[in-house]
Amino acid sequence: MALPKLLQIWAEDFETFVLDVIFERRRGKRANLMRAFLTALSQLFAVGVQLRLWCYRVRLLRYRTLGCLVVSVGNLTVGGTGKTPVVEKFARALAQRGRRVAILSRGYKSAKRPLLERLLIKFTGMERLTPPRVVSDGESLLLDSHQAGDEPYMLASNLKNVIVIVDKDRVKAGKYAIEKLQADTLLLDDGFQYLHLKSRLNLVLIDRTNPWGTNHMLPRGTLREPIRNLSRASYVFVTKCDGTDIGPLREQIRALNPTAEVIECAHHPLYLQDVFTGERKPLEFLRDLDIASLSGIAAPEGFEESLEKLGANLVCSHRFADHHRYSQQEIINVINRSHKSGAKAIITTEKDAVRFPLVERRDVPIYFMRVEIEILRGAKDFDDAVGRICFS
Repeated sequence: MALPKLLQIWAEDFETFVLDVIFERRRGKRANLMRAFLTALSQLFAVGVQLRLWCYRVRLLRYRTLGCLVVSVGNLTVGGTGKTPVVEKFARALAQRGRRVAILSRGYKSAKRPLLERLLIKFTGMERLTPPRVVSDGESLLLDSHQAGDEPYMLASNLKNVIVIVDKDRVKAGKYAIEKLQADTLLLDDGFQYLHLKSRLNLVLIDRTNPWGTNHMLPRGTLREPIRNLSRASYVFVTKCDGTDIGPLREQIRALNPTAEVIECAHHPLYLQDVFTGERKPLEFLRDLDIASLSGIAAPEGFEESLEKLGANLVCSHRFADHHRYSQQEIINVINRSHKSGAKAIITTEKDAVRFPLVERRDVPIYFMRVEIEILRGAKDFDDAVGRICFS
C-alpha cells in the first residue's frame, strides 16, 4: 500500500480515537491520559481565544474593511450544525434581490499545492500576490471538489449566479471578488471566528439537539469559544428543529444575547438523486425499503435517523471520518457489504456524494438525499436580515 494512503488511514484512525475520547465513548488508561492532556490544552486554548478577542477590542489587532457589505455565517461548535444549507439559502435570497454575492470559504480539506511550491511562496513573500482559487465566477463551475473542498464545490454547484472563492486569507479573497468579479456582498462561510475582516452581521447556528456540544473547549471538547461569546451574534439560527417548543433553549440564548433575533429552522429533505446517473426518486421510494447508509460527516446519527423517519429500514450503516475522500475500492467494499446485508439501495449525503470517484459497479444503486433549509419560526426575521443587507 502506498505511503500517502497509509498515512491517511493512520490519521483517520487517530482522529476517530480522539473523537471517541472527546465524546466519552472510549475508556481505559490510554483514553484517560489523552483526556487529561486534552483538558490541559483546552484551558490554554480558552485563554488564547479570549486574549485574541481582547486584542481586537482594544485595537492591538486591527479589523479590515473592504468597502462593501460583509456577513459571516458560523457557529460556536465544530461541525454538525448544518451550516452549508443555511449559507446556500441566504446566498440565494441575497442574489434574488439583486446583490452580487461572493461566498468566501477557507476550503477545508481542499487539495493543497505541492510542498515545495508552498514553501517557495511562503519564504519569498508571494502569498499575498498568489490569487485565490475561484470555484465559481457566478457563471461557470471552474474547479472540482478535490481542488475546492466538498462544501465550496457543493455551494458552487447549487448556486449558479453566486461567486464562490477559496482561500485561507479571506481579506485577499474578498478584494479579488470585489475588484475582479464585481462582488458587492461578501458572505463568509464559517466566518464567526474570522475577526480580521469586519462583518456587519453575524449569523450564528446552534444545533437544537446538541446546542453547546460537549460543553468543553477545543481540543477537549467541540466548543470553538465560550458560549458567552454568543453575545456577538446578530441572528441566531436554531437548526434541526422539529416544530416542538424550544422554550428552554430560547431562554438560554436570550440570557446570553438579549438582542439577537432567533430563527428556528429544519433540514427539509426534497428528493433522492443517483450519484452516478443523476436519476431522481421521490422520498416515498424509501418507505419500507431495506437500505444501507454511507456517510463521512461530523454527525452521522442525525442523518441515519432522518432516513428511518422517512420510513426506510436501515439494515447497515457505513461511517467514515468527516470529509473523508473515498477511493474506488472503498465504494466497491461498501456496495459488497450492503448487498450481503440485503440492502436494495445505499443512501448518502450530498456532501459525501461530491467526493465519490466514478465506479462502474451498479449491484446496489447509490443515491444522495438533497436537503434544503426550511424556516419554521422567524421567517419575517429572516426576510428582515436579507432586507437589512439588500436595502441598507
